[in-house]
Amino acid sequence: MSEIENKSQIIDTNITDEMRKSYLDYAMTVIVSRALPDVRDGLKPVHRRILYSANELGLTPDKPHKKSARIVGDVLGKYHPHGDTAVYDAMVRLAQSFSMRYPLIDGHGNFGSVDGDQAAAMRYTEARMSKMAMELLRDFNKDTVDFRPNFDETLKEPVVLPSRFPNLLVNGSQGIAVGMASSIPPHNIGEVINGIMAYIDDPEIDVLGLMKYIKGPDFPTGAIIEGKDNIKNAYLTGRGFVKVKSKVEIEEMKNNRSRIIVSEIPYIVNKARLIEKIAELVKDKRIDGISDLRDESDRTGMRIVIEIKRDFNPNIVLNNLYKHTQLQDNFSIIMIALVNNEPKVLNLKDMIHYYVEHQREIVVRRTQYDLNKAEARAHIVEGLRIAIDNIDEVIRIIRASYNDAEQKLMERFNLSEIQARAIVDMRLRRLQGLEREKLDAEYEELIRMINKFKEILANQHLVDQIVKDELKEIKDNFYDERRTEIIADEGEIGVEDLIEEENVAITLTSFGYIKRLPEDTYKAQNRGGKGITALTTREEDFVKDLFITSTHDYLLFMTNKGKMYRIKAYEVPEARRQAKGTAAINLIGIDTNEQIRAIIPIRDFNDDEFLIFATKKGIIKKTKLNEFDTSRKTGLVAIKIADDDELISVNKTDGTKDIFIVTKYGKGIRFNESDVRDMGRNTMGVKAITTSADDELVSMSIINQSEENNKYILTVTEKGYAKITVSSEYRCQNRGGKGMKAHNINEKTGRIVGSLIVEKEDDIMLLSVNGTIIRMHAKGISIMGRDTQGVIAMRLNNDDKVASIAKIYSEEDLETEEE
Repeated sequence: MSEIENKSQIIDTNITDEMRKSYLDYAMTVIVSRALPDVRDGLKPVHRRILYSANELGLTPDKPHKKSARIVGDVLGKYHPHGDTAVYDAMVRLAQSFSMRYPLIDGHGNFGSVDGDQAAAMRYTEARMSKMAMELLRDFNKDTVDFRPNFDETLKEPVVLPSRFPNLLVNGSQGIAVGMASSIPPHNIGEVINGIMAYIDDPEIDVLGLMKYIKGPDFPTGAIIEGKDNIKNAYLTGRGFVKVKSKVEIEEMKNNRSRIIVSEIPYIVNKARLIEKIAELVKDKRIDGISDLRDESDRTGMRIVIEIKRDFNPNIVLNNLYKHTQLQDNFSIIMIALVNNEPKVLNLKDMIHYYVEHQREIVVRRTQYDLNKAEARAHIVEGLRIAIDNIDEVIRIIRASYNDAEQKLMERFNLSEIQARAIVDMRLRRLQGLEREKLDAEYEELIRMINKFKEILANQHLVDQIVKDELKEIKDNFYDERRTEIIADEGEIGVEDLIEEENVAITLTSFGYIKRLPEDTYKAQNRGGKGITALTTREEDFVKDLFITSTHDYLLFMTNKGKMYRIKAYEVPEARRQAKGTAAINLIGIDTNEQIRAIIPIRDFNDDEFLIFATKKGIIKKTKLNEFDTSRKTGLVAIKIADDDELISVNKTDGTKDIFIVTKYGKGIRFNESDVRDMGRNTMGVKAITTSADDELVSMSIINQSEENNKYILTVTEKGYAKITVSSEYRCQNRGGKGMKAHNINEKTGRIVGSLIVEKEDDIMLLSVNGTIIRMHAKGISIMGRDTQGVIAMRLNNDDKVASIAKIYSEEDLETEEE
């Protein structure tokens, strides 16, 4: 090579500029291609490639496991040209139940332990995808995501996965890039999906509003998060930390000794090193009072036993352990993820926003794919129908052709090339009459699908509803209870401390809209008045329940499916008298096919009180109140309901009262609740009354025998007739009988709507189907015998009916109850 040619290949450059450029290129490669997750699917490239390769190998949850080395080899050879150790370590983490809140790999063999033990070599272990991983990949073959060439441009790999659940928040992510790090904690899938649905319903919701649904991180190792303000700061800014404490119990032993039992430790803490650290502190006498330390963990759970010396205070020892060991640890939160291949710090709402936008794109692209496929098939079916209608001529043209049958068919019947080819390829059996019927049925179904797909693509609300419905389905399939408990730090003011305790009215409509109002919203009217409008509802909606409670009481929502949901009364948004209210599903997350049957206000969950349940088919059940003391948002089974039955009434009692039940055809039965033994939550109950085939229960009330002289039974019919009967007219009978006549019903009165136990001083609220309310004094309703039709209590228009009744307590009653 000549000297001139040599010099022509030398480029003069400033070393500072070259180092800056080269380092930035390297840094961005690490950030984008290795260390940080994508905000849409929550995966780093290596994790995405592992799942995609496993799917290509057919390693679905219903197939046998394959050697991990096979998966790692495919990932290395096809998509990820880096070290095999890096790929295997990433796959191992996806399989560890103590690392992932919802593991994406179903591992078979030794995949490590919380003690820091390494996984066995990849030639020994086996793996396949978990059911959760399948939801990340669902619909990816329907043109829902873009693909790009692999490293040698011989294959294609997905840029992002459809991620039908919010994996970034649900499983979290940890990664160290160049100049930045990401540390996103895992969360409970039910809480996150509830938050996403709330965001879709109200895009203006802020981070604090989302925190009503997403309470905080939910680590796979459980433990306790101390300090709600730290969570709020991290969610608002995208940066912060939470203080995580081990879950411990102090047990008393003989000879005035005690021991500390550790059952859960903070996330990413090595249990073996933790125990070693405690032993070192005891040996160095930096912590005194510990006589023995041992690990009794087994396959049933974690158990670290720390025995305390005699006369030492175990709480002081525990506080020293919190101070000097990882029994208490801080988890840093740095919510950095890739948005359009750029690293960004995101708050909680930002992460949900980008995920929802991704899901909207997935639904639109999938629908467009299905539409194109349906239109293409409909086009072919149209051609086949033409061919069958003109089959003799088609056969003649084909037989007379040499190699231009398709062209002649196109000219004769004005067909496209695709249709002509389909006709030429058509089998002779398609000439049968039955096949023509099948083609017609297929064509009608295709047209229906095409119209449906076009409607979805033209309506953003339908797209959002599909996103919500599919998220709801995933929540139903994979929800589990929160593992990490969240408690307030010392000095933190709870939300309830900022809410003034006062009596409020709660209303609920048949469509599930709920609101909170001041107690004095409604003024009493005389019997027979026209009433005032309670709220503005949809034409077919109506108010079905109204009661008075305290803002600090719990509200137990009981649904027709026998499930219980719990919130505080102050969590129900306050609204004007004529406002529609808030959809209860946004507060408690009930299923779309559930209807709220009763709301029970509860101050304390006492073990000597019960809930009594009654169903439409005449089943009754009694369960201790303390079995419902749970903060579970997704609902708890309160009573097992038969497929053809539903819950109609729930009451709180102390176990000594009489039960009074009324049916829609005017039958009533009274019996003591001692006839009903208490049962667990997930049981069905026993028969309360024997009814005719077309009769059913409409209400259940509680009678206190000691106060019976002042108690009356109010019954109201759908056409506005009401009467009050002395409760003593209903003698006690055996449970399960046919009962006695409770109201003389006829065409003029209509069927029974409900029944209440009242006193003369009580105020009564009647609510009509059209949303009209009338409030009256009970003493304004005539006292009559059992076998009477009553008097008009509410005058109704011809198209209106009484929907439900409620009792409004006086201030004196409320003060007595609080005392």
